[in-house]
Amino acid sequence: MTAYDEEDYQDHTLSDSLLYDKILGSLVGSAIGDAMGAPTEMWNQPDISDEYGHVDSLDLVLREPSPEGPWNYNLPPGAGTDDTRWKALMTDYTLREHDFRSANGPLVFSAARFSEFINERYAVSIDELKATTGLAPEPLEDAMRRLTWLQEWARVTRAYAAGDLDGYRNALARFYGGEMSCAGMLYAPVIGAAYPGRPLAAYRGAYELGLFDLGYARDITGLTAALTAAAFTPGASPETFVQVMREVDPEGFFRSRLLGRVAYQQFRQARGIVRIARRLNREDVREMKLRIPESYPYDSLTYAQTQKAYELLAQSRQDVPFHAGEINLINLTALLFSDYAFAPAMEFVVNYGRDNDTVAAVTGAILGALHGFRGLPVDQREMVLRVNREVLEIDLEAHAAALTQAVLARRALPNTAAEPGS
Repeated sequence: MTAYDEEDYQDHTLSDSLLYDKILGSLVGSAIGDAMGAPTEMWNQPDISDEYGHVDSLDLVLREPSPEGPWNYNLPPGAGTDDTRWKALMTDYTLREHDFRSANGPLVFSAARFSEFINERYAVSIDELKATTGLAPEPLEDAMRRLTWLQEWARVTRAYAAGDLDGYRNALARFYGGEMSCAGMLYAPVIGAAYPGRPLAAYRGAYELGLFDLGYARDITGLTAALTAAAFTPGASPETFVQVMREVDPEGFFRSRLLGRVAYQQFRQARGIVRIARRLNREDVREMKLRIPESYPYDSLTYAQTQKAYELLAQSRQDVPFHAGEINLINLTALLFSDYAFAPAMEFVVNYGRDNDTVAAVTGAILGALHGFRGLPVDQREMVLRVNREVLEIDLEAHAAALTQAVLARRALPNTAAEPGS
């Protein structure tokens, strides 16, 4: 492999305060999306409408705990699921890589080192389960949830770290049943934040760590990181994100025979959905039989256009809601339909349903980086910060501060190149 250009790995443009505001905005924006979708994760749109009307705020997470979902019963508004846990875990790993690379050149993510990191965290959860004493079921159930959360992932990384090609192949093939899951999308936005304004470097880093992705899901993981990184670009506009979708393709997916780049086809599909939905006018609305929730805060035309977009999205549903292609299509549609505005995008995603907390976490990470922490809804950002810190033991401000300092420290590194995965 050829060495990467050092320029791809440096941020030279953002002030210290703006960099922190955008990194914190990305982490908190993602956590807001996760928390907004958590109460209705995997629901369908009509069921959400019947139960909640129109979701535009944070609510109690009234559901049973699960390894991938909330880890306790009836969590307060602002609590999320594994989407936020993965952002925190990837931040920890990124900081470890920054420390390692500080004496070894620029930040270049390593699949081998990432595998070792996941294996270590999984081993910790095993030790915690073994250390659980007494016969009360609650502590045991809690420890089991924490262990089971990383169980599928560790099966893949154990084989990869051991250099067991057949073992890795087989573990990847059965990862969450062998579905083309959105695994890498759960943590890719953090990689984008680690390379602010450098979408090519972010893509490469996320692609390197896409150990759990099948097929074009790995390209989507890379693009998710690249879109997040692009959101840090000063003066970023819709064209900035279009440019990423068209031009950031270091693995050559556009050159694939027969199908070409599926992720870009989904971008074109998202544009078509938005175009068709926006063509509806008030005369069309008068002819439609709409059942608008009493709590809906916008006009009937907006509701009709949103429902049309939902109808078109539903035509492309996959067998499982956490399919990477479905997540990507909904995310891109939400970004375009909302004109990259945070609150409308969150409402679009969450009220559509399906794996809405994961989509909203991805969309929120991109738009949180674009608008910064100060551009997020005040009540939501403060509630998410507090609940994650006090209830979930995730200090998003501390994570953002540490990641900001790591990026700033990288500016002082000598202008050397490094091999990917080294």
